[in-house]
Amino acid sequence: MVPTVSKVPVATKRLLLGRPFRSDSLGHTLLPKRIALPVFASDAMSSVAYAPQEIFLVLSVAGLSALAYTPWVAIAVAIVMAVVVASYRQNVHAYPSGGGDYEVATVNLGPTAGLTVGSALLVDYVLTVAVSISSAAENIGSAIPFVSEHRVWFCVAAIIILAAVNLRGLKESGTVLAIPTYAFIVGVLGMLIWGFTEIFILGREVRSETAGFEIRAEHSHLMGIAFVFLIARAFSSGCAALTGVEAISNGVPAFRKPKSRNAATTLLLLGSIAIVLLLGIVFLAERIGAKYVMNPAEDLIGAPPGYQQKAMIAQLAHAVFDTFPAGFYFVATVTALILMLAANTAFNGFPVLGSVLAQDRYLPRQLHTRGDRLAFSNGILFLAVAAIAFVVAFGGEVTSLIQLYIVGVFVSFTLSQTGMVRHWTRLLRTETDPKARRRMMQSRVINTVGLVMTATVLVVVLITKFTAGAWIAILAMVILFVLMKAIHHHYATVQRELERTPSDDEAVLPSRTHSIVLVSTLHLATKRALLFARATRPDVLEAVTVNVDDRDTRRLVSEWEDSDLRVPLKVIASPYREITRPIIDYVRRVRRESPRDVITVFIPEYVVGHWWEQILHNQSALRLKTRLLFEPGVMVTSVPWQLTSSDRRKADLDYHAPGDTRRALGGGPE
Repeated sequence: MVPTVSKVPVATKRLLLGRPFRSDSLGHTLLPKRIALPVFASDAMSSVAYAPQEIFLVLSVAGLSALAYTPWVAIAVAIVMAVVVASYRQNVHAYPSGGGDYEVATVNLGPTAGLTVGSALLVDYVLTVAVSISSAAENIGSAIPFVSEHRVWFCVAAIIILAAVNLRGLKESGTVLAIPTYAFIVGVLGMLIWGFTEIFILGREVRSETAGFEIRAEHSHLMGIAFVFLIARAFSSGCAALTGVEAISNGVPAFRKPKSRNAATTLLLLGSIAIVLLLGIVFLAERIGAKYVMNPAEDLIGAPPGYQQKAMIAQLAHAVFDTFPAGFYFVATVTALILMLAANTAFNGFPVLGSVLAQDRYLPRQLHTRGDRLAFSNGILFLAVAAIAFVVAFGGEVTSLIQLYIVGVFVSFTLSQTGMVRHWTRLLRTETDPKARRRMMQSRVINTVGLVMTATVLVVVLITKFTAGAWIAILAMVILFVLMKAIHHHYATVQRELERTPSDDEAVLPSRTHSIVLVSTLHLATKRALLFARATRPDVLEAVTVNVDDRDTRRLVSEWEDSDLRVPLKVIASPYREITRPIIDYVRRVRRESPRDVITVFIPEYVVGHWWEQILHNQSALRLKTRLLFEPGVMVTSVPWQLTSSDRRKADLDYHAPGDTRRALGGGPE
């Protein structure tokens, strides 16, 4: 039989994914703003957890004095974020179809620019999952040594669980994410408010546990260009906080009506909260003397032996809630949760973008298909597999993975803003209403400022991170770009070939039909195949067997002669005991003798009910069908025979869920 993926029992599938949704119930899955915020903000919120930490980490290379620049770097990042958020609010109003940056670039800059954006975003979504889950493992591992020791396995399990949650549907995954996302926002805001209240209103001294340590600087006398380069690198690392902003423009179709307005409002809320948390964490960390270094055992002078460095937010929570341990554990827990669930933004953005690209024939069409729960299941699974590959390849190390990060998102930012500037310029050429022109000119100014800033950040990121690992992300984008071009070329070629006018030879009807029934033994499956072949009323009908064992062949010939079958049996010699090659050669010989005949090959196949039975049957049938498909003028017909073991599946046939037709249908020449 033809090997197929064993069908998951319906009961188990329903338990894991829930009952299927009808196509006309898609509106049920649309998100209100209160659910859309955690769905699309989890990535941006999680970036707040590690972006400040990355700024401190980079500046620590130059020693304690360089940490004084952390607030200024954070302010620069916040300004860029504000401009990007304002720019993307224009995007969601102008292009609400869900194509996001890809659609903006394609429409205004051409297919090549659009495909560049698409490849950049797909790679960035994969890295978002890998970085977020790895960061969560690092935070949890600092408290639970078992997780640290088995970091890769923890990451793989977390990605699988998150993919399973998303396979249940967008609205359901949003409900799951709402509580930890809002808990993180409340927890960190509460920590910041209480910390600044203690310092500026109550006049208490709040100090981090690392405040008394000195930093052993690798380069303590950086001057001129070298110091500017260090600040630029810290800025590029801090810009990781901007990841996730573009997800809303890709996910506008998931919002309830009015879609554009709700998406723009959610984007404004996301940007405002992210900016407040980012600046608050950096300013509080700088105020209480928090430090974060690459190697605490060597770089922290004064640290006790075996000192375990806490993540930046954990240091702040420990200092602020020094007399209230429950507050510290709450912040630590919700931070770990938001880091682990931040990948959900990618699980919502990647499948939608993949669906748009598949619709435009740049990716396999299967990515455009919705699953049982109306989610783009194939895109979710593809993202999970790709993210797991990155996690395994880099051992779940955040420091290594983050060097690959944010390159793709700023490529898409820059091309998207360029496209929006051209979009407004094109509309202004024909618009005559003064109010509308004023609004368009204002939007063009916003997108122009966004273009300048995102292009500047992209240059900085490429310069500061290229040799550190960003080249891997760029290489992945190039490979994906070329692959999507090849897929598009294939689909276009197939379409041209199928739509062309048939030639005279192709338009002529076949003169005769020649049916061949393949026989291994004379049993019920063979007799059914013969009956089916005879029912097609061919001009020529014959049975063919291959002699791979003289004794078995003689017995078959004897049984055939003693039967009441009036179909001639032809025996093909096979001195090397092959089956496929002699049949192919015989079919080709028949074609040469009668080139205008259509040859139909009937192959009996067994229908089995267990996955292990698939291995025991029909392997020769699979090989034969694969080879015969490439033979011109030859058709292949499978004639199924249901074995007893297949009866257990009959109850499943009452309901046909997506994919149920891909079941085990096979048996044939053994």
